[in-house]
Amino acid sequence: MSVIGIDFGNESSYVAVAKAGGIETIANDYSLRATPSFVAFAGRNRVLGVAAKNQQVTNMNNTIGNFKGLLGRKFNDTLAQEELRSLPYQTEALPDGGIGIKVNYLDEEHVFSPEQITAMLFTKLKEDAFKELKTQINDCVITVPSYFTNAQRQALLDAANISGLNVLRLMNETTATALSYGFYKQDLPVPEEKPRNVIFVDCGHASLQVSACAFHKGTLKMLASCSDSVGGRDFDLVLANHFNKEFQTKYKIDASSKKRAFLRLMAEAEKLKKNMSANSTKLPLNIECFMNEIDVHSSMQRSDMEELSSHLFKRIEATMRKLLADSKLTLEEIHSVEIVGGSSRIPAIKHLIEQIFGKPASTTLNQDEAVSRGAALQCAILSPAVRVREFSCTDVQAYPVLISWTDADGPHEMKVFEQYHAAPFCRLLTVHRKEPMTINVHYEPNSVPYPDPFIGTYQVKGIKPDANGEAQEVKVKVRINSNGIITVSSATMYERKESEEPVSPTPATNGDQQKSGDANQSSPQGDESGKVGEPMDIQEGSDDEHPKKDSKPNDSSGEGWTQRVTRWFTSDKKKKVTTKQVELTIDSKTHGFVHAELCKYFEEEMKMIANDRQEKERIDARNALEEQVYEVREKIQEDGALHEYIDPQDASAICRELEETENWLYEEGESCEKGVYKERLEKMRAKLEPVRIRCEEFNGHEQAFIDLGHAIQQALKAVEQYRAKEPKYEHLTETEMINITEAAQKAQKWYEEARSKLVGIRKTEDPPVKLADIRHETVTLTTCTNSVLNRPKPKPPTPPADQNQQNGSSATGASGQDTQQTPGGENPDGNTPKQTTEDSMDVE
Repeated sequence: MSVIGIDFGNESSYVAVAKAGGIETIANDYSLRATPSFVAFAGRNRVLGVAAKNQQVTNMNNTIGNFKGLLGRKFNDTLAQEELRSLPYQTEALPDGGIGIKVNYLDEEHVFSPEQITAMLFTKLKEDAFKELKTQINDCVITVPSYFTNAQRQALLDAANISGLNVLRLMNETTATALSYGFYKQDLPVPEEKPRNVIFVDCGHASLQVSACAFHKGTLKMLASCSDSVGGRDFDLVLANHFNKEFQTKYKIDASSKKRAFLRLMAEAEKLKKNMSANSTKLPLNIECFMNEIDVHSSMQRSDMEELSSHLFKRIEATMRKLLADSKLTLEEIHSVEIVGGSSRIPAIKHLIEQIFGKPASTTLNQDEAVSRGAALQCAILSPAVRVREFSCTDVQAYPVLISWTDADGPHEMKVFEQYHAAPFCRLLTVHRKEPMTINVHYEPNSVPYPDPFIGTYQVKGIKPDANGEAQEVKVKVRINSNGIITVSSATMYERKESEEPVSPTPATNGDQQKSGDANQSSPQGDESGKVGEPMDIQEGSDDEHPKKDSKPNDSSGEGWTQRVTRWFTSDKKKKVTTKQVELTIDSKTHGFVHAELCKYFEEEMKMIANDRQEKERIDARNALEEQVYEVREKIQEDGALHEYIDPQDASAICRELEETENWLYEEGESCEKGVYKERLEKMRAKLEPVRIRCEEFNGHEQAFIDLGHAIQQALKAVEQYRAKEPKYEHLTETEMINITEAAQKAQKWYEEARSKLVGIRKTEDPPVKLADIRHETVTLTTCTNSVLNRPKPKPPTPPADQNQQNGSSATGASGQDTQQTPGGENPDGNTPKQTTEDSMDVE
């Protein structure tokens, strides 16, 4: 069973696996731990990961990157439009208002959603993990930015489902980093002591996340998390715009007018930025044939870059100060500041961290792989297949959540989750209703960095008045699940029915009084007009507790028997209240694909995977044919391995066929099916096979004849040794030696005849003596000789058991011990003793 964690980044993704030896990051097919988050389409082929990133400049219209920020967004979103304007590929609005990405695939125009593109990347990561683990990949933990909303989280879950992954949990990147830090710490304080407060700064390619976490032994609790959409690409863009202005003045060229040129400039700016993080001196920037075949040159040093990016550093500083305020931590309470993410290597960011938090930036974590390692640890904790010590993680809800509804008194609104509320969590809300109701769930306005705060609309059906026409109690459960997704998970109506029953004449005991109080419990205190009551935390057991009224017992202990019997027949009927829980149906309208759409996209992904496999086989067959053309041409030309074994006319014909095949490959044979390539390959091999066999025959003859001659010599030598009375052959017979001699002489005669047949044979002709015939003669002679020479010597016979017993008795008598003999020299059993002399034994 697989236990993996996936860090899905905007620029690169990482996959970590939990093994017996610890957490290990998986390398892809290019032996790189980082797999670029790119998907490309090239004709009939789908290219993923490193290969897709490599063709971004040459195939920019069909190479998709930076799509993480498009998940769960609408096309008319103003912030989404800003993102789309910087992308080199084409997009359009989908019928549901989402974002569609236009590509050319299978020689047709296709429109994919960001969820489908993400699923394609997950397919690649899944394939890399399968190659590494040699087992099927199903369960995983995927990390998401802490600022992701309900819509974005659900979109990521849909993408995982389309790719066939079972997500055990969507984990915030900040929490995964904290788990990666705290899991291996052995010196964390016990729960009774003050927690260890650690700040984590994650500055990646497209975002900045700063979080505060409190650690105890075996637990972590997130205190606050702040973010901003500033990352490494923003610094790249600042540098690219600066150099573009310089080139406009210096070389009279505008890179922003051509997307391909600007992509090249962005790539070079990124390299320069990384170099400036390690060097404070002036560094050069050179691009050959940048535009209009003009080579451009420039330079910059770190101080210039920091000055140009001052507005970005102000945003980073504001985010850090906001976290310090939201976490309510003093500088003395902060133990350390850990940094992760590629852009956190920028020296100015490290300086800001020390200036704001009063602590130097610590680099104890792997800045690139910490998030994926934390996700793998969480997957190992959740999975029954891996035995690992427990470590509790309490996350936070990034944005405040409100619910609203409408009743006879008009619209109402209520906050159910404050910002930084613990997650996962449930709240139980109580209302009194007579008819079905609609609940709207949304984020607090202006709290999320998106214009649409909508979470979902939930219609609670099946609500009806009681028998008296009064409103009934309904409890609605609002949940933040482990994925950080907010839902109205259930609704329950409590039906109360009254029935009449006679009053028992016996006095009520204390237990009866308690039961009476339970049966007549009153409704929870709430607004009788249908307003929602105060939320209750079901984790504390408060969702099923209701206020009870104390019923005064009837003290009839002083009654006599007559009075009790009389009251039994004359008493009034007492009303009994019973409560029945009815689960209500909830129709929800929220973000994400419906089941039918998920099944459709899953089938499309499986078809594309099958097409990728077929296309790979087709390309492999085409490459094999192309390799065969070059290989045959090299072998039959002068100085080639087969040149002297092929007739000149046949060589000319094969050369013409090779040229014709090569032209066909690059023209009409460019996109043929696999079978066509295989058929041509087999025909070409069939024509060259006689030449190859002829070459092997001639090249192998000499060694084969040497082996046969050696076998003949060995056989004749053994016969000579037998004639010379060698001890090792003294057990052999004359007949066997005659057989070996005849076999050797026969082989010698065949050897001489075969040699004479090969004299004067040209190498372009098939040899009259085959290599297999020579080897057959060698094996035949060797087998005949070895079957005789390797026969073991016979073992001497073992003396009979009764003779051994007699010899033993004689020895005993000679030593002076008593021996029993019958008169006449017979043994006690009456038999005559056998002779013990060697002369009486038959020796073979």
